[in-house]
Amino acid sequence: MAKPASVFECTACGARYARPQGKCTACGVWDSVEEVKGQLRRDLTRARSAFSVSHHAGPVDLLEVELSETARRPTGLDELDRVLGGGVVPGMAVLLGGEPGIGKSTLVLQWAAAVEGAGPYASGEESERQIRLRAQRLGAERPGIHLLAETDVQAILEAAERLKPALLLVDSIQTLYDPEFESSAGSVGQVRGCAQRLTRWAKATGTPLVLVGHVTKDGSLAGPKVLEHLVDTVLAFEGDRHHHHRLLRALKNRFGAAFELGVFAMTEKGLVPAEGNPFFLEADPRPGCAATVVLSGTRPVVVEIQALVASAGLGIPRRTALGIDGQRLSMLCAVAERRGGIQLHDRDVYVNVAGGLEVEDPAADLAVIAALLSSATGRLLAEKCLFLGEVGLTGEVRPVSQLPLRLQE
Repeated sequence: MAKPASVFECTACGARYARPQGKCTACGVWDSVEEVKGQLRRDLTRARSAFSVSHHAGPVDLLEVELSETARRPTGLDELDRVLGGGVVPGMAVLLGGEPGIGKSTLVLQWAAAVEGAGPYASGEESERQIRLRAQRLGAERPGIHLLAETDVQAILEAAERLKPALLLVDSIQTLYDPEFESSAGSVGQVRGCAQRLTRWAKATGTPLVLVGHVTKDGSLAGPKVLEHLVDTVLAFEGDRHHHHRLLRALKNRFGAAFELGVFAMTEKGLVPAEGNPFFLEADPRPGCAATVVLSGTRPVVVEIQALVASAGLGIPRRTALGIDGQRLSMLCAVAERRGGIQLHDRDVYVNVAGGLEVEDPAADLAVIAALLSSATGRLLAEKCLFLGEVGLTGEVRPVSQLPLRLQE
């Protein structure tokens, strides 16, 4: 009997090779190619039929496709509805990722408690007793939530087919395994195969599906990149453990706006919508602080930019940025010195966004330079003043988009 040929897969992107590779040529990651035996033929067969839910025998004309009312169902959590675009769509597949202990399981359990007829809640990390204790602490105990401590994807699908749930939750996708694959749970083939089976079932039955995923050390979702392409919506649950607020971002959304932001507050009773603006510290005016309004998706958020300019102790100036891109800070420092007359080439510069928010909106450029100028000169900025503008290399200040919406916030 011939020995089955070995297949090597990249654990980062899922690319396959016939022989070992030190570096994956598809994604450029080193030491990510591992040997996987005996799953190439079955995996390819399943991939071809992953979304074969059409009722037509072959290609169909666009105008002949039947349309039905796509009614969104609210989740019961206002901030989650905002991020999803107004609620869940029938057959919608959602991937929720975040660091361990950030509150993913808490959010999923509260989601299940707010939806009538939700279940099964399949958990491969906790027992039914552990989930019941957390539900008791959160005040989320209610009938209709069917708990299933199972890691076999076939058993989960059989239970879902029997219960006909309004929502199927899996925590987490990395713990599931399919007996048809020879690799262990959490491998590229297992994660991809289990996600394909669950997503195909959700599309065929019109049941919303929520998959909880782990993140790697660099903050990206663990597993092959194809996992993000399989689902309709990718949510990132972020936050600092030293702060009580949590951020929910939509990195991808086929049924709504991407990069939408939801803000929760972690309390003893679970996650609740954050009151007020947790990113703007209302205090006495201080040198080195400037306020601006950034857009996260369609949501305007008032943030405080803090800057500190100090003498370089070792003669080599440092540029440290928390909450904004470090290369953009270096560029703004160069513009401020060349065009604004601020001496920074021999001084350390530290910039922080209050509250731990990550800012990517270029409208905050002017606030960063204003905070640097205030800290370098020790002078206070004008009270009740917002700094909005994108700063170019020649020192010009460009207008920002959606200015009325920012000013209203």
